[in-house]
Amino acid sequence: MPVYEYQCTDCGPFEALERMSRCAEPMGCPQCGQLSPRVMLTAPNVSFVSQSTRIGHATNERSADAPKRTSTHGPGCGCCGGGRKKNSTTLHRPDGSKSFPTKRPWMISH
Repeated sequence: MPVYEYQCTDCGPFEALERMSRCAEPMGCPQCGQLSPRVMLTAPNVSFVSQSTRIGHATNERSADAPKRTSTHGPGCGCCGGGRKKNSTTLHRPDGSKSFPTKRPWMISH
């Protein structure tokens, strides 16, 4: 709940916590109980910072709620991501040798 400022005609200004849905309604003074209207005595907390600082603060706020997940394996990993297996471009021959038709021809097979 935010803190709002109110002005009592007898006791002077005071602050109170109130729900946002009731921000326009008058509040009873804590000293005398008289209903007092809401006023703005101090400037709102507006931040005059550079755009890069605002972006940094927004990133920090976002990462506190939902941190970015990173995986040690790439997208298409069959062991931990999505169950989709990447199509292999390796050609397996009947004698057990392998070749990579789409790769560099000078690479030696393992």
